[in-house]
Amino acid sequence: MNRHNVGFMVVDLLAERIGGKFKRAGKAQAQVLEGRMGPVGPAGRRVILAKPMSFMNLSGGPVNALRDFYKVPVANVVAVHDELDIDYGTLRLKLGGGDNGHNGLKSMTKAMGAEYHRVRFGIGRPPGRMQVADFVLKDFSSAERKELDYCVDRAADAVESLVSEGLERAQSAYNS
Repeated sequence: MNRHNVGFMVVDLLAERIGGKFKRAGKAQAQVLEGRMGPVGPAGRRVILAKPMSFMNLSGGPVNALRDFYKVPVANVVAVHDELDIDYGTLRLKLGGGDNGHNGLKSMTKAMGAEYHRVRFGIGRPPGRMQVADFVLKDFSSAERKELDYCVDRAADAVESLVSEGLERAQSAYNS
């Protein structure tokens, strides 16, 4: 469980909550799960959870292919990702913006523009002179692992709030 996998951890928890299993999405190089999020039954919003199976730096292609296939407006796409410039476990939700050096976001923005939602999961900065790439690929520390389940659960709650209640309400509840 390394820092770079935190987005998948959140999406896996959302899949568990929906009660479905991911399946291969053919040519899109992704695993997908269709389901409903929010109120139980037909009132829930239809969602497509996706995990690109390409290299993270190339995730824009699979995400955009799925967006096209399912006819999802860019403004309804939500990227859940690790964020270096936020303290560990802190969440920030926003619409649009730059990639802040995150190559996965850079790829997504190149593929479909920047006006998609982001749920930014803080992982903090590398200690000392550790290289960023080494830090994000390193497993969570034992102290971080003690809080990880809670933080992932809270991030999944934030995604559900964003989908069902909109950005402003989700920001009010989860941006810290």
